[in-house]
Amino acid sequence: MSSHCLNCHQTLKSNFCPNCGQSTKTHRFSIEHFVLHDLVHGVLHLDKGFFYTIKELFLRPGHSIREYVQGKRVKHFNYFTFIILIITLGHFIGSISDVKLIDTTNYFSDDQQLLTRFEELMSANPKIVTMLRIPFLALFSLLFFRKSEQNYTEHLVLNIYKVSGELLIAIVFTLLAIVFKNVIPLNYFFVGTGSLILVFSIWFYYQYFSVFGYSKIGLFIRSLLISVIIFLAIASITAFMIGVQDGFNDAK
Repeated sequence: MSSHCLNCHQTLKSNFCPNCGQSTKTHRFSIEHFVLHDLVHGVLHLDKGFFYTIKELFLRPGHSIREYVQGKRVKHFNYFTFIILIITLGHFIGSISDVKLIDTTNYFSDDQQLLTRFEELMSANPKIVTMLRIPFLALFSLLFFRKSEQNYTEHLVLNIYKVSGELLIAIVFTLLAIVFKNVIPLNYFFVGTGSLILVFSIWFYYQYFSVFGYSKIGLFIRSLLISVIIFLAIASITAFMIGVQDGFNDAK
């Protein structure tokens, strides 16, 4: 162990640099260190952060994310990195299968032409389209749950995790549709995905805001209303975005 930090040259008296926080156990790169430390540590860290966050999202979604927002953050995976990984995973699964991830979101409309345009838009800009939804979600939850006194940024963070959970549901149903597409009609998967995402949304908001003084009935009604309104709003916003894109294409 060096007596000085290899990153900032601060004199060391403990296992971590008091100036920059780097560990004093910094080694030269070697095959042994690469395999036994970096690779193993990376996998274990992903298991404790990434998979822990997934587990919490489906066991106690609102409670765990509220704890994260309020400061209990060591075990959770970073919200921004988490949703980018989930979006990338969904896009990859859709790209290698004739059952597309976006197909599991077509429950919001029966208009086949709109669905086709929606799929094209998502395929071209999967990360952008998904991320653009989140500021609207945060605005709605801020308005519906003003009593909680969560600021807008906190609503952004909690809704990033909520959208990540919804995408994971869509990914699971996409995988099921790939396996059972010749046995079960795809419409069943579409309906199942939409229903579960709606239930997840209500459950998430209900748990998250359960400690802020709302009555159980009032909390359930707010959670239901915001989920339904967001559901409809996203469909309208998506249709508007498609219309704008078509207008630009026509102008060319």
